Amino acid sequence: MNLESRYRAACDRADAARGRLHLTAQEARVRVTPARLKQDVKDKAGAAVTNGIAQAAAHARQRPIAIGAAATAFGLFLARRPLAALFARLYVDLKNRPEHSETDNG
Repeated sequence: MNLESRYRAACDRADAARGRLHLTAQEARVRVTPARLKQDVKDKAGAAVTNGIAQAAAHARQRPIAIGAAATAFGLFLARRPLAALFARLYVDLKNRPEHSETDNG
């Protein structure tokens, strides 16, 4: 193999590498577009939500009483203000019961 043939082979390898680099750069440019990134985030978020629901369902099947207790505690936590207002009103009504009614029917 003489120098000229080695030079041509090197040029061919360089052209092939340049072509691969150009294709890779184009693929990267397409992959980094805002619309593609936005779609990737949506897909990953959807998959995460789906996986989370599946895992929660699996845990609920394994421990139904614990999940029910946790859901009840969470519901009571969310309803704490209305419940507190109800119990405060009942407490005041029971504590301050008048001996006679102010109305005629009572």
